[in-house]
Amino acid sequence: MFSNVIFEFKMHRLLKKIARQRVTMILQPGNVPVIERTVDHDEVTKTLILTAQIRGWVEILHESMPTGQIDAKGEINPSQPFQSREDYWKLTDSGWAAIQRRHQLSLLSIAVALLGVYFAIGT
Repeated sequence: MFSNVIFEFKMHRLLKKIARQRVTMILQPGNVPVIERTVDHDEVTKTLILTAQIRGWVEILHESMPTGQIDAKGEINPSQPFQSREDYWKLTDSGWAAIQRRHQLSLLSIAVALLGVYFAIGT
């Protein structure tokens, strides 16, 4: 039971990380965007992203985009700026609703309304 709660917590945190991404500049040649605050590209994150895609919360923004790292000084290796190619994702409207927890809020408001009707009829 707790593993499901932990998984959903990680999913919510990942969606918030995707929402915080931003493009800081465009590298030339090739029009490669430099994206700040990207999500990690490890196996756990990939499983979370694929689960979010199944649920309709994210979709691919760019497929096989060149990816590289900057060093501690904030510089890119000029001889080999890109080490791999990764997919980049964006949130859908359903993803934004999941971040804002609209579904849970709707269920809570229905429960409060039904409770109010129950007490109004009971008294």
